[in-house]
Amino acid sequence: MTVADNSAPVSLEGFNPFSDAVQQCPHLYYRAMQEQAPVFHVPGTDLYMVTRHDMVTPILRDTQLFSNRFGSAGEAARGEVVERIKAVLETGWPQVPTMLTIDPPYHTRYRGTVAPYFTPKRMAELRAPVEAIVDRLLDHLPEGEFDLVPTFAVPLPIEAIAYILNVPSDRMADFKRWSDDSIANIGTAISDDARVAAYHGIVEFQHYFAAQIEQRRTEPQADLMTDLVNARIDTDEGDTRPLDMSEMLSIVQQLLVAGNETTTKAITEGVMLLARHPEVFEKLRADPSGYAPLVTEEVLRLSTPTQGMFRLVTRDTELAGVSIPKGSRLVVVYSAANRDPQVWGDDPDRFDPDRTNLKDHLAFGKGIHFCLGAPLSRLEMQVAFERLGRRIERIELAEDNAFRYFPSFMLRGLTGLRVRMTPAAPDEERTDV
Repeated sequence: MTVADNSAPVSLEGFNPFSDAVQQCPHLYYRAMQEQAPVFHVPGTDLYMVTRHDMVTPILRDTQLFSNRFGSAGEAARGEVVERIKAVLETGWPQVPTMLTIDPPYHTRYRGTVAPYFTPKRMAELRAPVEAIVDRLLDHLPEGEFDLVPTFAVPLPIEAIAYILNVPSDRMADFKRWSDDSIANIGTAISDDARVAAYHGIVEFQHYFAAQIEQRRTEPQADLMTDLVNARIDTDEGDTRPLDMSEMLSIVQQLLVAGNETTTKAITEGVMLLARHPEVFEKLRADPSGYAPLVTEEVLRLSTPTQGMFRLVTRDTELAGVSIPKGSRLVVVYSAANRDPQVWGDDPDRFDPDRTNLKDHLAFGKGIHFCLGAPLSRLEMQVAFERLGRRIERIELAEDNAFRYFPSFMLRGLTGLRVRMTPAAPDEERTDV
């Protein structure tokens, strides 16, 4: 369903975040929550969904009352499958919290080990490699109709994060599979067999990158994994220690997943929006380097691939007149806040890169847990849209598109997008705008 479908009223009675209707077009329900119950208790659960921009932001900044120690972002396994999962995990390394699911001071210590890789200076150094990846992918686009997701939107961010991790490009299919396994249970309901299969993939990922890390101990290189091997973090006792293998694998896994899944989904949505709004694409074609950053921010606002994130309530509290017991989980719904009429005006669902307050969106969160990889994701998207503006004359959507989204209320993205791209004539390509 498209943003234009958001005008129809819906009922919140019996709201179920796992239902297909919600997962395919959640914005209808989030708008109803903003109007009727900005702190909405999901029936039969410990979940409270917060949808207004002015409420989400302070929650993200208060890590004492709203902790990131929420554990898994998926539903807990139950019954005999617990033992099956345990048997699989015993063949790998313990899964430990590092950045995403931990609070200060530990969060700060772990984040500091990789933060230097996402500075403006590093992003400037990465621009040329990212441009090379984008250009090569565009050079090999199929003629006629094709699925943008496996052809362009998946390989771009995977190859970029693999470049940062300094791992061979011939393992791209494995990186994608391991990334899919890492998010298989987030915001969705899957079978017991699918859970077990996903954990097998995660352990396979661990063994591959553990070997890479061990190689860096004897053959150090100028890369992130060598820096992880050599990193030392502060302890509660006032001294320092090296990271253990479980911690290094946790950090690499988060970089691998966050470094490609969300960007793939945002690029796919962005191309769909550009195809549906040729007047915007013409502005992009007229000024690729100048307009691509604006398109990127508006795509991030409207697509918000990470639809929201959990927070654990550490003591009894009240929000908007709703009593929330200690131990409850909040879902701060970034995607709802990013379409809040109080911030984005009377037409918040409209695709408009010329908005004056684009940077107010929450696609990357806010506060100390602001997405570490945001600069890389922005770089990849800006280069992708800039190159499309320079090299493509027209983007058309195939008539057989189903526009189906993955079945998750946390990570939202199209399962596929069939398009036809007409290359610009060589003398029409923008080379220095």
